[in-house]
Amino acid sequence: MSKPIVALVGRPNVGKSTLFNRLIGERRAIVQNEPGTTRDRVYGSSDWNGVDFTIIDTGGLLEETDIPADETELRRLIARQTRNQAAIAISEADVIVMLVDSRTGPTPQDIEISEMLRRSNKPTLLAANKAERSDLRIGAYEFYDLGLGEPVAISAYHGNGTGDLLDRIIEELPEGEPETEIDGPKIAIVGRPNVGKSRLLNALLGQERAIVSDEPGTTRDSLDTVIEWEGRQVMLIDTAGIRRRGRVEAGIERFSVMRSMRAIDRADVVLLVIDATEDFTAQDLHIAGYVEEQKKGMVVVVNKWDLVDKDSKTMNEYRTRAQRQLDFMPYAPLTFISAIRGQRVSQALEAALEVVEERKKRVSTAALNRLLKDAVAKHPPPSKPGKWVRFFYATQADVAPPTFIFFCNEPKMIHFSYRRYIENELRESFGYTGTPLRISFRGRHDTP
Repeated sequence: MSKPIVALVGRPNVGKSTLFNRLIGERRAIVQNEPGTTRDRVYGSSDWNGVDFTIIDTGGLLEETDIPADETELRRLIARQTRNQAAIAISEADVIVMLVDSRTGPTPQDIEISEMLRRSNKPTLLAANKAERSDLRIGAYEFYDLGLGEPVAISAYHGNGTGDLLDRIIEELPEGEPETEIDGPKIAIVGRPNVGKSRLLNALLGQERAIVSDEPGTTRDSLDTVIEWEGRQVMLIDTAGIRRRGRVEAGIERFSVMRSMRAIDRADVVLLVIDATEDFTAQDLHIAGYVEEQKKGMVVVVNKWDLVDKDSKTMNEYRTRAQRQLDFMPYAPLTFISAIRGQRVSQALEAALEVVEERKKRVSTAALNRLLKDAVAKHPPPSKPGKWVRFFYATQADVAPPTFIFFCNEPKMIHFSYRRYIENELRESFGYTGTPLRISFRGRHDTP
């Protein structure tokens, strides 16, 4: 089932990005002591007491009237876009955490934001940040006047009180709805608006299952369709188009963004649909990065290939360009189709089903350790004088995604480049087309 969503909101410079980084356990959101650093939503995953959820970090909420008259029009535009982005996060969130600054006490901006959140009718928690001292923790109770219940005094920077906040978040999260059970894989069709996702679905179904239009954003909800393909059940999830960040418009369509992300969470393999008539965009790479982060299988589907002027070299040139753009996931296969003409659309689904099987593949411990021995002999791991990295053995711990553990004496000395080398050796020997691999290095006595 898809993970519930928690949105962090508040006025600028109350510590939302610091709390976001604290909760996801890594420094992903940019943190500066400067209002307005975060403008777009940032997504991350967290868990507490065995419950997984997605966290959205949003930009600070400012009214245009709060911006001095001598500021530029660009500053006003950024304020409008930031509010739109935060509104999307609030609309899609299951739980909202409003951050305030315990050092300043309630401000008119805090009051305005709290009123907006009460109108949303979403479960909302109030976190009074920067409460490192006891007097600030006591002062946090001033925020009762915002009408959002008892404030949780925290220090996102030091971690104080974040456990109590997480306990409250878990209490408010809804119980997940059970997924439709099918005896087969789930394949999500994702991409920017107007690249042909719904046409691809209809071509695979042989019927007008989804509304097809040349207007971007026609599909606003995920559509689940179970089909029989060569004797097996397959669920196809047609998602709404994911707009470029900062261009999500008001109205019902803006709610499609997180639904697309939820669909990726639910899928085993993702068909990322690209428009062959346009260059790779930052949003294409953003979607691909989210797929890789969630460790889902992926096939790049290059649609509208019939509109491209071609010669004998065009396809190979496109592959080379795509591999350069998608250098963080070179294992993803490409298929070239025309959904509107029905050309080679079956190849896209067949490629996805092949990736499903690759994700289930297991390698025997004996074969894996032969590979490790040969790989180390060809290219020993970097070592320091007096400290030599020695590998003991390797094992495959899981599938979907394939997960490998390599035991050695100095796991902290394994550089990213050597991890990539080991991954390339695994792929050269065993395949794993279209699926990311999880690879970890551990000490000899660490448990798998």
